[in-house]
Amino acid sequence: MAVSQPLPDQPCGAEYLRAVLRAPVYEVAQVTPLQVMEKISTRLENTILVKREDRQAVHSFKLRGAYSMIAGLTEEQAARGVITASAGNHAQGVALSATRKGIKALIVMPVATADIKVDAVRNFGGEVLLHGANFDEAKAKALELSQAQGMTFVPPFDHPAVIAGQGTLAMELLQQDAHLDRVFVPVGGGGLAAGVAVLIKQLMPQIKVIGVEAEDSACLRAALDAGEPVDLARVGLFAEGVAVKRIGNETFRLCREYLDDVITVDSDAICAAVKDLFEDVRAIAEPSGALALAGLKKYVQEHNIQGERLAHVLSGANVNFHGLRYVSERCELGEQREALLAVTIPERKGSFLNFCQLLGGRSVTEFNYRYADADNACIFVGVRLTRGHAERKEIIDLLNDGGYQVVDLSDDEMAKLHVRYMVGGRPSKPLRERLYSFEFPESPGALLKFLHTLGTHWNISLFHYRSHGTDFGRVLAAFELTDQEPEFEKNLSALGYDCHNESDNPAFRFFLQG
Repeated sequence: MAVSQPLPDQPCGAEYLRAVLRAPVYEVAQVTPLQVMEKISTRLENTILVKREDRQAVHSFKLRGAYSMIAGLTEEQAARGVITASAGNHAQGVALSATRKGIKALIVMPVATADIKVDAVRNFGGEVLLHGANFDEAKAKALELSQAQGMTFVPPFDHPAVIAGQGTLAMELLQQDAHLDRVFVPVGGGGLAAGVAVLIKQLMPQIKVIGVEAEDSACLRAALDAGEPVDLARVGLFAEGVAVKRIGNETFRLCREYLDDVITVDSDAICAAVKDLFEDVRAIAEPSGALALAGLKKYVQEHNIQGERLAHVLSGANVNFHGLRYVSERCELGEQREALLAVTIPERKGSFLNFCQLLGGRSVTEFNYRYADADNACIFVGVRLTRGHAERKEIIDLLNDGGYQVVDLSDDEMAKLHVRYMVGGRPSKPLRERLYSFEFPESPGALLKFLHTLGTHWNISLFHYRSHGTDFGRVLAAFELTDQEPEFEKNLSALGYDCHNESDNPAFRFFLQG
C-alpha cells in the first residue's frame, strides 16, 4: 500500500501538486460524482454542477485529509496511535481512516455532543472520550493527551498532509470536467479551499476558485482584512461544519495566495441552497454542505454571470434531522420568495377581507393576529413573492397607498426567529369567543372564500395560519359569538372546510383566552 511522503512546513505549489498526486486516499475514499443541477441551471442561466462529497463513507470530504495524514505516519507513530478533537465530520474521518490502517484512534468530543455523532465515531472504530463544555476545551484535552501518550494529533485542516488530501477532490473535478469556469468551495478552517485552489492553480490557472463563508463565522474574511489569522469574537453555529473561530496559518497562506475571491452568505441563503439541492438532486445537505451553492447563487447575481460552467462542492450531509424544521421555515426568505410584514389595520368586521383583496390575489403564506385594541389590529403577515425584492417594495407601497401602516420585517432576525411564534397572547378585555381549527385547501382563493363567508359577518378575534407546502393548510381562528348563533353555524357548514371546535382546548385556556 502507498505511503505519503512527509511535506515541509510550508510547501510550494509544485510540492503540493506532487503530494496530491501521491496521496493514497483512494484506499478508503471514492471518486464522487459531478452532477448537473438541471433546475437551478435553467433558473440561473448557467450550467451548475455539484460535486457530491456526501457520497463518501462518512458523508463528508473530511475523510480525504484525515486518511492522507494518517497514511503517512511512520511505523513508530502508527504504533502509538492518533488522537483528534472534533464534534463533527473530521471525527468520523479520523476514526474510519485509523481503523482501515489498523491504528488506534482516540477522539475527544465535547460532553454535549449529540449521541448520533458519538455513535457514528464508535461505529467507524474510534474510541470516544467526552470532555469539556465546547470544542476548545476538547481540543486542549486532546493536545494534552497527545503529549502525555505520544499519540499523533491529526488536525482538522491546518496541516500540509491534510490539505493535500483535500486537494484530491480538485483533481477529480478537472478530470470530470476540464471546461469549468469557476469552482465554489466552502471555507471553515480553510483546508478544503486551500487544497482545491492550490491544485487547480497549478494545472488550470484560468479556472477561478471562490471561497464561500457563512457571515457569522467568516474567519478567512477577517484574516484577509487583518493581514493575518485572527480570532473571531463569536461564531454562529447554524452551519456547524464551518463554525471555526480562527483560520489556520497554512490554510490562510494558501487561500490568500491562490483563491480568486471570497464571498459571505447569511443563514437564510444557506437554507435556500439546502432546498435547491434537495429539489434538484434529492440530496439532503447539512447547512455547511450547502454553503458553496449559496455563495455561487449570490456571486452569479452580484456579477451578472451568464453562460458559464460553475461547480460547487456539497461538502457534507451529516445533518441534524430536527434542524430541517428551521431550514424549511427560512428557505423562502433566503430565496427572496417571501415578505414578512407587520401591518396595522382597523379593528372592525371585514378588515381582513379588505386587506387580502388589496394584495391583488397574491398568495398569503402566514397570518398571525390576536385582538388587542378596540380601534386597531396589528397583524403579522407573510406574502409569497415571485420577483424578489422589487415585488416586496411594490407590496409595501401598495399597502401604504391603501392607508395601512407597514413595517418590513423580512430582514429582522428577531422577528423571524422568535416574534413570529409569539404573536398573540391574551386580549386586552374579556371576549365571548369560540375557537375553531380549520383545514384550508392550499389553493388560490381559499382564504378569500373563508373571509367572504365568515369574516364579514362576525368579528375575528384570533387568526393563525402558516403555509407548509402540503395540499391543505392548518388554520386556527376565533370569533366573537354569543351562545346562540344559528347563522354562524349555517355559514360554517356552507364554507365546506373541515373544522373542529377547539374552545375547550387547555392550551387555548392557559395562554390565549381572555
